[in-house]
Amino acid sequence: MLTDPIADMLTRIRNAVMIRAEKVDIPASKMKLEIAKLMKEEGFIRAYKILKDKKQGILRVTLKYTLDEEAVISGLKKISKPGRRVYVGHETVPVVMGGVGISIVTTSKGIMSDRTCRREKVGGEVLCYIW
Repeated sequence: MLTDPIADMLTRIRNAVMIRAEKVDIPASKMKLEIAKLMKEEGFIRAYKILKDKKQGILRVTLKYTLDEEAVISGLKKISKPGRRVYVGHETVPVVMGGVGISIVTTSKGIMSDRTCRREKVGGEVLCYIW
């Protein structure tokens, strides 16, 4: 059993980007699916889909690269950890890399990017940064 499944997801994506893999398989959950959906909307990954298996399912993420084979994702950082949660209000939601990256925040209205949190005026727990 994993103590931090979101950190595991980010590590799997980071490792796949480092070896220039086309796809990465991750054990699925509702939260991981929402994070993948947000990464797709923001243009960090090409696609994602759920594959059925006899357990919880597998989330297959197709990574995105530029024409000269550089990864669109240059960094991933987990912020809230099981031992130390980081909460912010809507006025203090962090801006990542001057707006180039996004911070993913879990709120009472669901998982949102930093821009959406500021627009909706809602805060929550900062899960990770992606740039």
